[in-house]
Amino acid sequence: MSRLFITLGIVLVILGLLWPWLQKSGLGRLPGDIIFERGNLKFYFPLMTSIIISLVLTLLFWLFKK
Repeated sequence: MSRLFITLGIVLVILGLLWPWLQKSGLGRLPGDIIFERGNLKFYFPLMTSIIISLVLTLLFWLFKK
């Protein structure tokens, strides 16, 4: 279990470091991402981005499992 948490932490750190470049590629601003702005309030939920990342990770895990 601790190995899983360490791996997950490393992946999150890498994604955090790559995030500025991922945003420039359009990831995070796809059609289907929910953005709500009113005054000082900004709500952002990257729905489509999350689905695409989930599909890519599922494919990668499936390929490495074989």
